[in-house]
Amino acid sequence: MEPVPDRELVDAWRAGDRAAGHALFDRYYEPVARFFFNKVDADVARDLIQRTFLGCIEGLAAFRGDGEFRSWLFGIAYRQLCRHYRGSAGERGVVDFEQLSVADCRPSPSQHAASGQELRLLLAALQRLPLDYQVVLELHYWESMTTDEIAAALELPPGTARSRVRRGRQLLEDSLAAVAHAPNLVESTLAGLERWITAVRAHVRGARG
Repeated sequence: MEPVPDRELVDAWRAGDRAAGHALFDRYYEPVARFFFNKVDADVARDLIQRTFLGCIEGLAAFRGDGEFRSWLFGIAYRQLCRHYRGSAGERGVVDFEQLSVADCRPSPSQHAASGQELRLLLAALQRLPLDYQVVLELHYWESMTTDEIAAALELPPGTARSRVRRGRQLLEDSLAAVAHAPNLVESTLAGLERWITAVRAHVRGARG
């Protein structure tokens, strides 16, 4: 049986069908959890996931339906993430997410208990990227989002989203080279991106269970 399209579930939810809302939450819990994975600690991630879905409920009336629901939902998640890091900055002032990385924000970036040397290397390298580049790469590779969908989620011109994916890929290669102990690890990590995407999905799913 084909899954019910997001648009139909949104329309039914707006019409008062609570089961449609639950179906959307079930469909997108893991993608939203993946969004926060590798960017904040687990306890913070749980809070931000909750805030994201609360924001979805509160903003449903404002969702015009002229774009994809998942882009709109990831936009809420992104704003929650930015709000978190702005709050953490305190007196440091304005936060530039095109410069600031997860590694900059946390003295000891998380060392995930992920299996596989290449996967751990990839996660560490991603944390060294400016946050906005980490976000676009993870949406592009982990969620298979097009640059147009990413642009809608992050409220960017499509050309900017495309350039960030290209630039982010180069920054990732540079970051991998900086944290890898051997050149062949960089090559094998980049060559196995699809495999590591599957591993990340399994890791997040296991953490939920």
